[in-house]
Amino acid sequence: MSVENPQKTILLVDDDIDFLLQNQTQLKAAGYHVVTAESQKDAEELLKTLKPDMAILDLMMEQVDGGFALAYHLKRKYPDVPVVICTAVTSETGMEFDAATDEEKSWIKADYFLPKPIRFEQLLAEIERLLKK
Repeated sequence: MSVENPQKTILLVDDDIDFLLQNQTQLKAAGYHVVTAESQKDAEELLKTLKPDMAILDLMMEQVDGGFALAYHLKRKYPDVPVVICTAVTSETGMEFDAATDEEKSWIKADYFLPKPIRFEQLLAEIERLLKK
């Protein structure tokens, strides 16, 4: 797949090192600049000096709702940055996550949810869709 702007920076945050490395490698091969963090805390430090073009966040990190909290802080600082939350909650619990209602959208600051395991082609398609907005 081609990337319209190969200089786009993606912040990738997940406490699963294998997920981070695999997706970092594939995103770089697709032409993106990738900055990674292994925790909500590390990502919040990065966001003090970095404005990514997009963020891909794990939902459950140090805290069960770490991805929600990080998305909230990121959107407060950079409201125009698209956020994708990736989660294994659905496969582990059967619970579906989405921000479909106005109430959910008021506190869930994600533009899209992807259930883990994630096919890279699906992730790349969502990245390209959200970055074209």
